[in-house]
Amino acid sequence: MQNRLDDLMADAGGALPVAAALPALRTALERTSNAVLVAPPGAGKTTLVPLALLAAPWRGDGRIIMLEPRRLATRAAAQRMAELLGEPLGGLVGYRTRLDGATSERTRIEVITEGLLVRRLLSDPMLEGVACVIFDEIHERSVDADAALAFCLDLQRSLRPELKLLAMSATMDGAALSRCMDAELVESEGRMFPVAIRHATRDLVHRRDLPEAMATAIRTAIAQEEGDVLAFLPGVGEIQRTRALLAGIDADVLPLYGELPPAEQDLALTPHPGGRRRVILSTSIAETSLTVPGVRIVVDGGFRRVPRLDVGTGLTRLDTIRISRAAASQRAGRAGRVAPGTAIRLWTEMTTRAMPPHDQPEMMEAELTGLRLDTAAWQEAMGTDPADLPFPDPPPNGAFEAGRSLLQALGALDDDARITPEGTRMATLGAHPRLAAMMLAARTAPERALACDIAALLEERDPLRPRRPAGGSRGAPPAAPADIRLRLDLLAGGDHPDADRAALSRIRHAARQYRRRLGGARDIAASGDPAALIAAAFPDRVAQSRGDVGSFRLAGGGSARLSKTDELARASLLAVAGMHVRKAAEICLAAPLDRDSLPPALLARAREQVETTLDPTTGSVLARRRLRLGTLVLRDRTVTASADEVCALLCQQAAQNLAASLTWSDACRQLQARVELARTRLERPDLPDLSDTALAATVGTWLAPWLAGVNRLSALAEMDLLAMLRATMDHASLKWLDHMLPTHLDLPGGRAGIDYLQPVPVAAARAQTFYGMTDTPRLAGGTVDLRIALLSPAGRPQAITADLAGFWAGSWADMRRDMRGRYPRHDWPENPATASPPPPRPPRRS
Repeated sequence: MQNRLDDLMADAGGALPVAAALPALRTALERTSNAVLVAPPGAGKTTLVPLALLAAPWRGDGRIIMLEPRRLATRAAAQRMAELLGEPLGGLVGYRTRLDGATSERTRIEVITEGLLVRRLLSDPMLEGVACVIFDEIHERSVDADAALAFCLDLQRSLRPELKLLAMSATMDGAALSRCMDAELVESEGRMFPVAIRHATRDLVHRRDLPEAMATAIRTAIAQEEGDVLAFLPGVGEIQRTRALLAGIDADVLPLYGELPPAEQDLALTPHPGGRRRVILSTSIAETSLTVPGVRIVVDGGFRRVPRLDVGTGLTRLDTIRISRAAASQRAGRAGRVAPGTAIRLWTEMTTRAMPPHDQPEMMEAELTGLRLDTAAWQEAMGTDPADLPFPDPPPNGAFEAGRSLLQALGALDDDARITPEGTRMATLGAHPRLAAMMLAARTAPERALACDIAALLEERDPLRPRRPAGGSRGAPPAAPADIRLRLDLLAGGDHPDADRAALSRIRHAARQYRRRLGGARDIAASGDPAALIAAAFPDRVAQSRGDVGSFRLAGGGSARLSKTDELARASLLAVAGMHVRKAAEICLAAPLDRDSLPPALLARAREQVETTLDPTTGSVLARRRLRLGTLVLRDRTVTASADEVCALLCQQAAQNLAASLTWSDACRQLQARVELARTRLERPDLPDLSDTALAATVGTWLAPWLAGVNRLSALAEMDLLAMLRATMDHASLKWLDHMLPTHLDLPGGRAGIDYLQPVPVAAARAQTFYGMTDTPRLAGGTVDLRIALLSPAGRPQAITADLAGFWAGSWADMRRDMRGRYPRHDWPENPATASPPPPRPPRRS
């Protein structure tokens, strides 16, 4: 085997540029734990580097794990290395993806997808038996790759310093990555044939014109250039439309995207045995890792599809965006691997200058609930707080916290954001936390089988995809029916003219894997209510009809719509499993919920309460028992309100507007003012605060005891508010208050009422009441000033003074002169200080 490796390295020295950098890479990994290799596209790093490290002394008998961003690249890389070694796949070189794999006890190079390494780290944090982890195409910066790198760095610095980590990239800033990893940087010069770049004379008016522009460019290239064509398009829809427009071309037109069956992918990756030209219509899957032999022409549409978090809905949607300049260079490089080539760009040179230099890491845009659960599971296993993990870029706080909130709602995290036993089980299933929660919510074996089928269905492309009308129409195809039960019937063996057989095969395979992980459902027929399981995973997406056909309100807030012609458009309640976010949220997968038989998982997240309101006409208390889920009312019925509920509502209404709900006499306001004066001036903070603000805040204390038998708001106005306010004080406090701050002054000539609402209290009475007095009265044992208001016989104020003796000697003369003329029958002495007051009037008879 060593001789075979030596021969391979020697042969590679003349064929693959990265071979020149391999000695420096081996030296770096012998000297330190980490390295970063930057090599241009086509340098051979994916194939040669793992083989070159097999003989490294530090490897011992440990495995080399290499991560690839996509399933297709994973299988292709392993297959190529096995061929170079003359070994069967699954021997010395193996691979594993979520859907398939080939490994054995002999395997020492294992190529896996990035998500699988995260799962392995959570189940085996020590990575037993692994000597080196290679992160290929690290510049793509998927969430799983960033998480796997952070976990491996944390493991290395805490428990396994001997673990080797190698990051490889064609376009990333190697210096920045080497600083993050504390790694040595090794660069390969690369060796490519020249590639002529040609730009379009004008940009596309609209992206929908891309398939037509692509087909035109390919026909021209086939006529003018040599070699096979690799064309980059954003997604499957554009590939299918372009393929239809290329009908009759003198070449094999082959699609290449991740969801294709392996046999069809291999067609695109294998030269035609007869030498017939090929046109490969590919998504961005062919940008990196994969070698598409024979390509000398690249036609680049300039767009790609990426996941983006919609902050309004909390969902991840696929957006079509412009590629970066780095991606454009990577794509163009595919034309110069075997001979001089041509890259045709369907955009102008000016647009190139406006492109971003690099692609945004997925971490910055994606929904991070899965990552938040993974970091919580890692914290449980290794003790590292998520905030301390060495991510290349820290997760955005908003998306990370949104993930925490959802996980707490699903029961995966506790109130302290620590993982729960349920969350630990969810993390081991290798599914999005929502889907894991759904599978764990199943109680019987048939339900668990059904949950596995739904989880696999939601992770893959919809197998029910209506065909586009004939004639090359560019309009959108009709929407597939939203009822998820149609897809489940297909999985169970049903038939439909629009069924995608390849997608169904992948879904069945994924469902079998979930059944194995979940246990107890492997050979059981799936049955049960899909809506109940979906609601356990998506409680915030339970949708309730707004009354208009196809318009729904979501439990988590916001709204969604469904085509009015869809059979589910008239449902009153839906459990929504899938939505597209375009101009609005559109329901694409759902199942009807029975309002009268809601599943336990949903009831556990709902809250039932009696809500009371006032009849707007009578003011009487009405009560309704409502079952709420988020913003939705799932059940609603009229009930008789209890005495406590009536009391609570009346108190609430009174607190909102005390002045309008209760009858405020002058005596009530005077009592408020007297108590406030005692609290502030006489140092009696033990007296209750009777201000409007305090009373509104404490209605349940002072008002509620008086509401027995009251069931109308209007009845509050008929109640004795003064008695209620006086009841807030004990007898001793009331006696003290009436003594120190009385409501009236008892004088020789009668009583003078005291107004405490003035800045200084004012005692008011007819002037005759004060005859014979020279000293101005004071309150509270002489500590509170008092002013005197002298009234006319008709009760109108004529003078206010704080010095009664001074008033008699001065201003009284003017008042006497005026009063004698107007009220001659009353006594108006020249010196009231020495006059006798008239006898008090007897009270009037009613």
